[in-house]
Amino acid sequence: MRAIGLMSGTSMDGIDVALIETDGEAVSRFGPSALHVYQEDEVALLRRAMEAAPALRVRTGRPGVIAEAERMSTALHASAVNTFLTVNEIDRTSIDVIGYHGQTVLHRPKEKLTVQLGDAATLARETGISIVYDFRAADVAAGGHGAPLVPVFHRALARSLDRPHPIAVLNLGGVANITFIDGSGDPIACDTGPANALIDDFFRERTGAARDQDGAAAAAGRADDAAIARLVAHPFFAEACPKSLDRNDFREWVGLHAGLAEKSLQDGAATLTMLTAATVSRIVDVLPRAPQSWIVAGGGARNPTLLRMLAEKLRPASVETADQVGWSADALEAQAFAFLAVRSLKGLPLTFPTTTGAPKPMTGGVLVKP
Repeated sequence: MRAIGLMSGTSMDGIDVALIETDGEAVSRFGPSALHVYQEDEVALLRRAMEAAPALRVRTGRPGVIAEAERMSTALHASAVNTFLTVNEIDRTSIDVIGYHGQTVLHRPKEKLTVQLGDAATLARETGISIVYDFRAADVAAGGHGAPLVPVFHRALARSLDRPHPIAVLNLGGVANITFIDGSGDPIACDTGPANALIDDFFRERTGAARDQDGAAAAAGRADDAAIARLVAHPFFAEACPKSLDRNDFREWVGLHAGLAEKSLQDGAATLTMLTAATVSRIVDVLPRAPQSWIVAGGGARNPTLLRMLAEKLRPASVETADQVGWSADALEAQAFAFLAVRSLKGLPLTFPTTTGAPKPMTGGVLVKP
């Protein structure tokens, strides 16, 4: 089947679009990919929606700014798909399905509450293509974390990868998550801790810029080892997989223990970047075995300072980016949601007890036709 995947992550840099051909078990062909970059006013609206979302008590609630953000996000996704089809001269009738993740604004699995903004019916109508969406809800309703969702795709890719096992696939988005693959059984997965979200928020507050481009500020600063020790003492980091986080779960903890107000821009960036590396390395203690090969994807794979810190923390294991092993660091999650949409249509499981804590392998997703 030919499927398009859409992903707008908690880093809020834009909408990734990717085309693959798959039977839901393996990928037979990788097609083109693209990024629709958010404008500053669009990011501002999404951030306001995220700030308002903790007041939600039902996942279908769309008061005020949250409804406004959903309308905007849906329109941008429709435009991203239509532009992608035009630019790549793809006949929309050749596309079997779109996997539509939506924009996460709240993730509270312990309250059985996860909220992704996006109007799938409107997207189907505007693109003329069937949509599978709402991938997390069934897992969360069954008692799982509903995250991470991508491990089954990581497993499919790793089957053809010539690297020493166990392999760990690390996605560095707003939050960091890992898939542990040892070549047998279901993948093991969980969120490991904060990633780009804390760094981006700190940089935005200090400079107005969206991120520490290429980790330049962090490279010029000095990480506060004592602060990092206080931060990683949080009980979350000692918990076994599966476990998951909301984008803002560690904002208050960092505010209490990082001492960022007294730090320079460079030292603050270095401390938060090293925190990401340190919390990733902590997960090794709760895995069945230490991974021998790490493959890094997501926005953090473009941060050479973070990659250097990860290599230091994870040695003697190898650390490579998804691009270096022949995957796409940027398009990986969008490709995954194309893959998940096809699995959903075929009734194949998306999540497992070892990835989300659900009581059994769970299918998921909701189909909407144009």
